[in-house]
Amino acid sequence: MRRRLLPLTFAAIALSVLFSACFKPPAPLAGTFPQIGVSEAQRGQLSGQRVRWGGTIISTTPAKEDTCFEILARPLNSEAQPRRTDESEGRFIACARGFYDPAVYAEGRELTVVGTLQQPEVQKIGQHEYVYPKVAAETVYLWPKRGGPPVYYYSPWPDPYWYPGWGPWYGYYSPFWGPWPYAAW
Repeated sequence: MRRRLLPLTFAAIALSVLFSACFKPPAPLAGTFPQIGVSEAQRGQLSGQRVRWGGTIISTTPAKEDTCFEILARPLNSEAQPRRTDESEGRFIACARGFYDPAVYAEGRELTVVGTLQQPEVQKIGQHEYVYPKVAAETVYLWPKRGGPPVYYYSPWPDPYWYPGWGPWYGYYSPFWGPWPYAAW
């Protein structure tokens, strides 16, 4: 009995290792990071901590030597990509050395950064003063655009096979289920 289970056990282990390799972050985002949230970092007592945060770009502002991103924080999935959700801990600013084109790093794109927390910065959102945690980003990873939500097409008829040779009157509720008898034209 044990000899029969050995190949199955080996196969199960091999498959689990194979599938776990599929859900790793890209190499620039790999590593272990403390679970520090944006709302915790707003207090300003965590300067110097390394974080991996991500979200949706609100704005990109290039300066002379660096580029700053205002990001709406989103929870990350197992690949360190921001999840598509309405859940958010707030906003943060990530600044990276160099020029990042605002046309490419545009509003609505998904971004994940790895960097060190700095002292928070106070800016206004409309008339509201908001405390932005600030990250000195070492890695800026722009995710490829995702396709839109899946599109489903529905037939107005109960028959899902409505094409030449089949018709709405040969549907589920018809005694004539099947192709048209004279569909050779």
